[in-house]
Amino acid sequence: MSPLLVVLIVAAAVAFFCWIASLITRDTSWVDRIWSIVPVVYVWIFAGAAGFSDPRLDVMTALVTAWGARLTFNFARKGGYSGVEDYRWAVLRERMSPPQFQVFNLLFIVIFQNAVLVLIALPAFTAYQHRSTPFGLADLLLTILFLGFLLGETIADQQQWRFQAWKHAEIAAGREPSPRFVQTGLWRWSRHPNFFFENAQWWTIFLFGALAAGSLLQWTVAGIALLLAIFIGSTNFTEAISKSKYPEYAEFQKSTSAVIPWFPRRGAKTASR
Repeated sequence: MSPLLVVLIVAAAVAFFCWIASLITRDTSWVDRIWSIVPVVYVWIFAGAAGFSDPRLDVMTALVTAWGARLTFNFARKGGYSGVEDYRWAVLRERMSPPQFQVFNLLFIVIFQNAVLVLIALPAFTAYQHRSTPFGLADLLLTILFLGFLLGETIADQQQWRFQAWKHAEIAAGREPSPRFVQTGLWRWSRHPNFFFENAQWWTIFLFGALAAGSLLQWTVAGIALLLAIFIGSTNFTEAISKSKYPEYAEFQKSTSAVIPWFPRRGAKTASR
């Protein structure tokens, strides 16, 4: 059986599970809980189909596994597997009628996002199809680049985690935290450095596939483009919520790059603690 067909069968089963689970539990965060897991499974399927004998596929599998392990850990420590629903879905639920939200749940949360999780893993299918292309210096450079992006996201998430721990401690002590959102470290250079590094890692995975095929003109770029579209939509929605909660967030938006890390604008004031 073609490994691509195996991936599609697994993806269909996962999507069906997420939909049924969301109906039974009335919790629409099931796709969030499998987000860091199923792309790893898909890449392993392609590497396994090659008998784990292709160096490029094996490296891609190791890198994606490291991505999944880091993201799963970060999601778990924030309570993602404890039955807590993403706050953004609750906001959307309040803005829609129950039938509208269920259509949104099925079409976007379940079907569309699971499709994207398949598509971002398909550069591994390209590498599988071009297993005769030798692993070379360019592959090594991409490996180093991916690890750099992985480290960047790890640092960004840790900085946010420490800030949130401090913020909750201040609130528990009856004090008003100041600042009320993280603005230091990597967050001084980007309002969403974790989003930047996350997308950068998957663009690197795409480049592995393109390198194997010998051309950047690969249809698998669709998955990375759709992932970027999801993050753009998510960023805009998250920032709208933050701005409604923290009026000072508007100043942060004026002074700090949205996603791509860059120097703060001149005259910008960064709150610190």
